[in-house]
Amino acid sequence: MTVDVYAADEQADRAVDLDRWARLARAVLEDRRVHGEVEVSLLFVDEQAIAALHAQFLGRDGPTDVLAFPIEDDPLPGGRSPDSGGSGPGAYPGDDPPMLLGDVVICPAVAARNASAHEVSVDDELALLVVHGLLHLLGMDHETVREAEAMEGLERELLARHHKGAGSP
Repeated sequence: MTVDVYAADEQADRAVDLDRWARLARAVLEDRRVHGEVEVSLLFVDEQAIAALHAQFLGRDGPTDVLAFPIEDDPLPGGRSPDSGGSGPGAYPGDDPPMLLGDVVICPAVAARNASAHEVSVDDELALLVVHGLLHLLGMDHETVREAEAMEGLERELLARHHKGAGSP
């Protein structure tokens, strides 16, 4: 039983420590009692890529700092599920396939601007975006004042335990 976090850096604006952010994501998911075979992707992209996603999925112009794409459907059946025989391509060794929680897409260039505006370090801003995106994958939102307050409070708790409290700079 594992929580797998796949991280990829597809931008050249800022150096990103993929292992660090994957560890933070794993710690947050475990803290939130996400168990079993779970997969999450963290993708760090440039402003052009996140602006395109922002327009395509939210209908908004320009780059943003973070987008979360929860996978809400049941996993697709494996390669041999029509006849349920054998272990063909796509079959899982256990009874259940991994739960694909979703993808968190972060733009380090926008995060750096936000960090400067909020007078925090870029690392602190990236940590916040990782946690924020994961909470969206777990079903939290900030559409109302009450939701926003709850989400921000949980972000602070998780960051204190797993970012600041973990000996991070």
